[in-house]
Amino acid sequence: MLRTGKLLRSRRLSLAGDGRHLFVPLDHTVSDGPVTPPGRWEDLLRALVTGGADGIIVHKGRARALAPEILKGCALVVHLSASTACSADADAKVLVGDVEEALALGADAVSVHVNLGSDTERQQLADLGAVARSCDTWGMPLIAMVYPRGPRVDNPRDPVLLSHLVNVAADLGADMVKTSVALPLDRMAEVVAHSPIPVLAAGGPPDGSDLVEYGTAVMASGCRGLAVGRRIFSAPSPAALVSRLAAVVHGPPTDSSGDMSMTDDAVGSPYSTTIVAGVA
Repeated sequence: MLRTGKLLRSRRLSLAGDGRHLFVPLDHTVSDGPVTPPGRWEDLLRALVTGGADGIIVHKGRARALAPEILKGCALVVHLSASTACSADADAKVLVGDVEEALALGADAVSVHVNLGSDTERQQLADLGAVARSCDTWGMPLIAMVYPRGPRVDNPRDPVLLSHLVNVAADLGADMVKTSVALPLDRMAEVVAHSPIPVLAAGGPPDGSDLVEYGTAVMASGCRGLAVGRRIFSAPSPAALVSRLAAVVHGPPTDSSGDMSMTDDAVGSPYSTTIVAGVA
């Protein structure tokens, strides 16, 4: 029965039912501070849902404050790890929630952050293993956010290192792994080929170039999804950008005439939810 619960929740993480995912992490509110102008949090969430995000990632306190109707078409992932930019070691992630709390909040999945190569790697690995055990007990999907960060990492974009990292996530019990993209980008296919679990590409291009083109290349490498936060919530129209990225992940939407073309005309309000030619 609990295995069935994990399968059912996993299906809710992909709106198209194709096993691909577009997640928008919003846990930056703990690490760095506010991600929206004052009073615009719910506007941002509605824009993400309207645009077609498969799920949002928030901490438990934010999840408690969500109006249930906002996420009627979007999965909820509760993030269990935290550190702040004010810390003496921002790479030292600690657990600040558990699977039982996430279940009570109606979460469809939980996520845990681990920094391989950090001074506290040992404890972070232990935390990931413990959360994985609870996830198996309660039938909860687990997304491991694992990055090569810390004084022992020379090249965080090294495909060999990233291939090791995704296997750590799988071996400790994660159902999906979110991590950095290898450079050169065409070597990301090696990382995906070595991973026993689906790989989600974290963030956008490090040089700040076009996010949609980058996402297209990443998906072509075999990644099963994108997890983009800052580039989305700081965009002039998050709904429009999410819609374009959702088309990259799942394929472009088709309107009633069969037209699959897309335009990016949604401007004006920072969190516009107006549908224009199939694009929010």
